[in-house]
Amino acid sequence: MLTDTRLPNLKPKDRLYKINDRDGLCVAVTPAESISFRYNYAIHGRQKILTFGRYGVGSIILAEAREHRWERLKS
Repeated sequence: MLTDTRLPNLKPKDRLYKINDRDGLCVAVTPAESISFRYNYAIHGRQKILTFGRYGVGSIILAEAREHRWERLKS
């Protein structure tokens, strides 16, 4: 599970990697040091990915990403 303490300590690797939170929310960490919040879900059996935005100064934080995911789950 993701925490506000863990996110700033995520380091890039040679390839994109993901860390899951809960209910389909995860972060994707790229080699270019970008951390993006993503929501994985399925519609009619087809997997979809919705990117909420980037983590960091001037961007969204974990609580906002969870709220976006919650709104998406309700709809």
